[in-house]
Amino acid sequence: MSRSDLSIGAARRMALAAQGFADPAPSGRVDVRHFRRVLGRLVLLQLDSVQAVCRSHFLPVYSRLGPYDRAALDDWLWRSGEMFEAWAHEASVVPVALEPLLRWCRQRASEGETWAGLHAMATTQAAYVGQVLDEVGRNAPLLAGDLSDPRPRQGKWWGGRSDGRRALDWLFRVGDVGITRTGNFEKEFHPLPNLVPEEVRSLPTPGEHEAQRDLLERAARSHGVGTAADLADYFRLRLAEVRPRLAEMVEAGRLQEVSVEGWREPGLRHPEAVLPRRVDARALLSPFDPVVWFRPRAERLFDFRYRIEIYVPSEKREYGYYVLPFLLGDTMVGRVDVKADRAAGRLLARGVYAEEGVDRERVAAELATELERLAGFLDLDEVVVGRRGNLAAALRAASA
Repeated sequence: MSRSDLSIGAARRMALAAQGFADPAPSGRVDVRHFRRVLGRLVLLQLDSVQAVCRSHFLPVYSRLGPYDRAALDDWLWRSGEMFEAWAHEASVVPVALEPLLRWCRQRASEGETWAGLHAMATTQAAYVGQVLDEVGRNAPLLAGDLSDPRPRQGKWWGGRSDGRRALDWLFRVGDVGITRTGNFEKEFHPLPNLVPEEVRSLPTPGEHEAQRDLLERAARSHGVGTAADLADYFRLRLAEVRPRLAEMVEAGRLQEVSVEGWREPGLRHPEAVLPRRVDARALLSPFDPVVWFRPRAERLFDFRYRIEIYVPSEKREYGYYVLPFLLGDTMVGRVDVKADRAAGRLLARGVYAEEGVDRERVAAELATELERLAGFLDLDEVVVGRRGNLAAALRAASA
């Protein structure tokens, strides 16, 4: 291959190195320095309330560092002043330094270009939304349930939230309030200046195109190499809108266009991306891990078709409710339907599946070790392996 070409194996190693899987394992106790290193690679942690195993933001950090103090991570994310919650790749925690690059998104929301339903509510109930903002300013940190006038919910599911919660959500989308989380993951609302320091808030606001280029550069650094769709998805940017930005970045040398074996579209490589000779990873990945959250990329890079089946009726699920991909070396070798049974102190591997062509005995032995480590991280006493899946028997034997 020419210098501008990458084999699919090289692209995998480059991508995993960009995500921190070639970094040295911590020696000694994991601390804030290690958290900073992981976020330096990922840029953001996606948030999700489902905790079949644990809160989703704990797992990407665990996958790269091994066991650590989860309370220490939460304290750093929401109390250090270094990070803040924002709408980035869905709801996420990002460095406060990114705040100027997200202002254009909030401006679009305030003008009704996005979040139309919330914009309509904020327009028709402007006085009420203003009262909610004043109350946050007086009583921060404020829980939604503590609003003096929460205005009762109507309807069902997401559209049935109270007007108070919708007002707080709107104020978050447009950058008037910020969020921290309690120990049980409940949102606490603050005026945004309480969470983002003045030296950041006083920075000039970049133009939309400049901000998009800077976000795409960060996405490329976290990818190593990816397609235009991969890079756009990292911060949930509109692909058609940012294609011209990517072309400008290639022209300026901020990205390098490469050909990747098996990819129909050109690859875009960050100029500082590292290609290690090998990657010796062993990790169970969250459904919300950047390695797999954009499903077309997971298929393209790892030949690994992955879907989250939380909202699929149980009788129609192919693999299970909360399935974690298993990364070994630079290959996706299997997946596990995992549940933390906290009341009984057990980690349940309810379904265990190996990919085609893997050495099942080796995968089972490595997975048994990893499940034991995960159980320890979650303060659970034992791993219980179910009978579903083509790797279940081998894993039970390896665990025994």
